Amino acid sequence: MRTVLLALVLSITTSNVFAKSEVALVRVFKSERRLELVNKKDQVIKSYKVMLGRNPVGHKVQEGDNKTPEGNYELDMKNPESKFHKSLHVSYPNFKDKLKAKALGVKPGGDIMLHGLPNDFKEMTEWLNTVGLGGLADDLIRAALPYLDWTNGCIAVTDAEIDEIYGMLDVPTKIVIRP
Repeated sequence: MRTVLLALVLSITTSNVFAKSEVALVRVFKSERRLELVNKKDQVIKSYKVMLGRNPVGHKVQEGDNKTPEGNYELDMKNPESKFHKSLHVSYPNFKDKLKAKALGVKPGGDIMLHGLPNDFKEMTEWLNTVGLGGLADDLIRAALPYLDWTNGCIAVTDAEIDEIYGMLDVPTKIVIRP
């Protein structure tokens, strides 16, 4: 009896510790500003409003174009110490992206993430001034950002949402970014 009880306790404990995420895919619909977490049965588990690059229409071609990539990638790394609360790295550029950039004679860029809001707004001062948010308190800027496309090409959600997503995903997880 004691052995059976111990086996039961161990199976319950280890099944939670080693459980794989039920999220099999992340889908982003840029034109709808929507991100979906999808299970293995292709059912949407949860949906979020997203913020994109400042120039969101079209596929990212080069560094500095402020576009969010489109295509099939992986969320391949977690960063709990990100300058954007928390982040998940998107595997852009892929081989095709690198070939296209090389053919155009440009750098494809990189460092594309799914992340929360900035921890510090100093790097955004010039842009904040152009959209009328310059000089406002951080809490007012945080309240306004979810209504704007403000990243340099990343996909952003609120801090509470990235906490939730971060906790639900294993890496690597496929991410499909659609126009």
